[in-house]
This record gives sequence, structure tokens and C-alpha cells, in this order.
Amino acid sequence: MNVKDRVAIVTGSGQGIGEGIARVLAGAGARVVINDLVPAKVSEVVDSLGDPAVGHAADVSTAEGAKGLIEAAIEAFGRVDILVNNVGMARDGWLVKMSEEDWDTVIRVNLKSQFLTCRAVAPTMMEQKSGRIVNIASRAWLGGPGQANYAASKGGVISLTRTLALELARYGITANCIAPALVDTPLFRGLKEEVQERLIKTIPARRIGTPEDIGNAALFLASDESSYVTGQTLYVCGGRSLGAG
Repeated sequence: MNVKDRVAIVTGSGQGIGEGIARVLAGAGARVVINDLVPAKVSEVVDSLGDPAVGHAADVSTAEGAKGLIEAAIEAFGRVDILVNNVGMARDGWLVKMSEEDWDTVIRVNLKSQFLTCRAVAPTMMEQKSGRIVNIASRAWLGGPGQANYAASKGGVISLTRTLALELARYGITANCIAPALVDTPLFRGLKEEVQERLIKTIPARRIGTPEDIGNAALFLASDESSYVTGQTLYVCGGRSLGAG
């Protein structure tokens, strides 16, 4: 899958799924821009990847942060070919106990950030007449108890992506989603062992996903080989999206 020498931005790539995506893209020859809120995490990943990776710490849920990230990538490499919107968070809680702050924060980080980065990168991709946008949604958009804000934000990501696909296709730009389920990240490893085991049993494949699994899907959607795929949601979930659990 061809991404050699393409310039790829991966938001929230200081750890977890985002770091895994960045490593897969870099391994396939892309020039990668690492982004995270925490400068130390950015530096650690950039140092481990080496040249030609660069880093830019920014809060992409703000217009200034999103615009600055795109500008930093163009300054470093002269263009942006691939944008992977991975940054996200969860603040779970039952509807009757969920605060407005928890609702607003999750929507801002998970959904507004993707709108802002896509809006910021679109002009340069339109001018190039090429580009790949890969938005990380979640199997959770199908709904789940205690996740009103998270599910709504990820459902919004899917709707946003479908609209982007329609608006940008004429410019040679594709926009697609990846919807993971459970993935082996620091957040998952922080759960009690019995909770981890119970959750893994809900996956038909009977194993948890890895950041590399998500990275391989992102590599396909970012590559030349996916040029006729746009507006789609690719579940990378070991079959968990097929059930209601």
C-alpha cells in the first residue's frame, strides 16, 4: 500500500491508538507529524521514530490549535497528504448524572476537533487535488449504557465524514472512518484484570485489538489503493459490532 514520502498528520499520537497508527504509516514510508497535548509525549514518539518524523504539541479542539498543526506540517514538509483524526476521550456516566461539562467536553474533543482539523486542511488538499482524511470513530456510536456523550460524538464523526466525502470527492480527496472496539491501550490496561477478561469475552474473535490493527486499517484508507473508497466506516473490532453487547 503506497504512502511512501506522503506527509501524514496523526492527532493524539503521543500514545495508544494514535501512536500505533503513526508507527504503521512511518514504517510504510510516510513522513509523519506527531501531535499530542503533552509535549513530552510528542518528543518521545518523534525520537523513537527518527527522521523524518516531526512533532507539534497542540490542542486541536481549538481553532487556533488545529490551524497551527496544519501550518506546522506544511512548514516542515511543504504539503499535507494524509490527516488521521485520532484524538479523543471518554467521560462515561448515566444520563441523569451526566453534567453539561462532561457532555460539552467530550463533544468538543471527539467531534469538534475533527471538524476543525478537516476545515483547516481542506484548502491545501483541494489545491493539491488529492488527499486522504481518516477519522477515528468507534463501535460505540451504535450506543451503550453510560455513554450518551461518547456515542453521540462518535456518531457525529461518522456523519461528518460522510458529508466531507460528498463535498471533497471532486477534488480527489477521500474521507473515511475507522470504528474500533476494544483496543490494548494504557486505558484498557488500567482496568482490573477481571474486567479485562469479561470485556474480551464480548468479542467474537476472543482477543483484544492492538494499535497496529487500527494502524493497518488506516494505512489502507490512506493509500493509493483506496482511491475509490470514500464516505465509508470500516469496523476494526473483532466482530463486536455485530452484536448488541
